[in-house]
Amino acid sequence: MRRNGNPKAIGVGCAVAAVALGIVYMVAAGAPAQMLILNGASVALGLLLMVAVARIGVHARGDVAAIAIGGALIATALFGVTATGVTRWAALGPILLQPSLLLLPMLVIAFARARAPASTFGITLAALALALQPDRAMAATLAAAMGALFLLERDRWAGIGLAAGLSAFAVTLAIPDFSPAVPFVDGIFYSAFDAGLAAGLAVAGGAALLLVPPLVGLRSPNTRTASAVAGATWLTVILAAALGNYPTPLVGYGGSAIIGYLLALAILPRTVAEGSKVDASASRTPDGNVGASLATALA
Repeated sequence: MRRNGNPKAIGVGCAVAAVALGIVYMVAAGAPAQMLILNGASVALGLLLMVAVARIGVHARGDVAAIAIGGALIATALFGVTATGVTRWAALGPILLQPSLLLLPMLVIAFARARAPASTFGITLAALALALQPDRAMAATLAAAMGALFLLERDRWAGIGLAAGLSAFAVTLAIPDFSPAVPFVDGIFYSAFDAGLAAGLAVAGGAALLLVPPLVGLRSPNTRTASAVAGATWLTVILAAALGNYPTPLVGYGGSAIIGYLLALAILPRTVAEGSKVDASASRTPDGNVGASLATALA
């Protein structure tokens, strides 16, 4: 039997490697040590959350999760932290998180796997939130993800999601965005080369790694649609970071994209060997066995 590769397991390796390459850049550029520590801690937290998502079975509760995520993004737009006229962040003590980077990638993949009226409502809530914040980069990401989904699955729910994403993006284009570049977060595809060729190549290579799992997933019918949506999501996030003052995922400073990437991997469907069935016992792991639980989450 031939296996097409497991985008979840490959994705974890790519995420860890991308963060490590980002740390190479930040060390070369003189970033504060706490930035390196936070990025490393975000990888550990993201892996633990992958286990939690697998145990809860979030993909099987897509309607509830979609509405909850849409509501969380609305709450961010209304009550979050505001800077330079935009409200995109939530404060967790001294740490600022960007809920759209944290939750939207997981939302669009879950929606790609199971579309229904309630989950479509969650997508429209998310689109409204991104327009209200406003967040041009993540609105473009939602539109791109829904576009990829609609190309593959031409149903009414995908069409509504695409219309909502495009509408949110159009609104954000009409509103000026004066957000300045934050050191080690924004604009680093260009500034990294100021720290040396190795630093610049580390950033470029780390960003490219994020697209490897979706490309692997495209080879399997079981993961093709979700992987296409994931690929469109992260490609758009990367392009936004290259074109404007938006966070550079995983290779730049910031835990939201790191955790968001790993959570999105957790929602990808299981990869199955051709001609075989998944062993039901694979979903049963001893309580407290983190290694076994992570292996199940990556199955």
